[in-house]
Amino acid sequence: MTPKEILDHPVVAARCFFPRRARLEDPFVVLNAGVALHCHRSATHEHGPWLLHFHGNGEVVADWLPGFTPGLVDAGLNVVLGEYRGYGGSSGSPALASMLDDALAITDALGVDPGALVVYGRSVGTIYALHVAAHRPVAGLVIESGIADVRERLALRLRAEELGVDDAQLQAAVDALLNHRAKVQAFRGRMLVLHAQGDVLVRPDHAVQLAEWGGARASLQLFERGNHNTIHAFNGDQIIETVAGFVHEVTGA
Repeated sequence: MTPKEILDHPVVAARCFFPRRARLEDPFVVLNAGVALHCHRSATHEHGPWLLHFHGNGEVVADWLPGFTPGLVDAGLNVVLGEYRGYGGSSGSPALASMLDDALAITDALGVDPGALVVYGRSVGTIYALHVAAHRPVAGLVIESGIADVRERLALRLRAEELGVDDAQLQAAVDALLNHRAKVQAFRGRMLVLHAQGDVLVRPDHAVQLAEWGGARASLQLFERGNHNTIHAFNGDQIIETVAGFVHEVTGA
């Protein structure tokens, strides 16, 4: 089995993704490998910078339309919310590795200068934001409630033998496609790492590790209030202000 076949195994999808359906009134549709990805695009600032956001597991694009998106638009950003296959109004079914290609397809479909674009990943969205940052010359990367070690997360939900492979083969597949240290180091731009100190779902040491890999290019901000799922409830305005300032700074727009 190839690394992609291992990571796209139906057991991985069933155990690691929690899709919800929610249709958008006027989606920004991106087609990739026979799948229609129903994203959202708010482009009101002709010369403004761009933010591409990949949400967390169990969430959909529609969850980020109230509050979060308007706040960023009001701060002068053009905002795109990337959707996953099988989530929201998108067709297809979740597939861990194939969704890496979807993330690149969404990025390319924007048709904007990568130097004016910052990519943002929350929780599982870390996987896709990091992949974009490692493969496209975007201006900046925001990681919120992010994952440093994907193999650790997989181990919480499945065993290698359930995928028809052994531990070494599963580790090799993760190393080939989901090596976050290598992706952070392949990205040469600025990083902003945000995390709640009270996050017990994805521990804050993931954020510390990601920031350490980024070295002098990375800034780490740990919030005293909130946890993995309430970080925005307690710190939403501050997150929007911090992210908007970061985007303007790294894009020069």
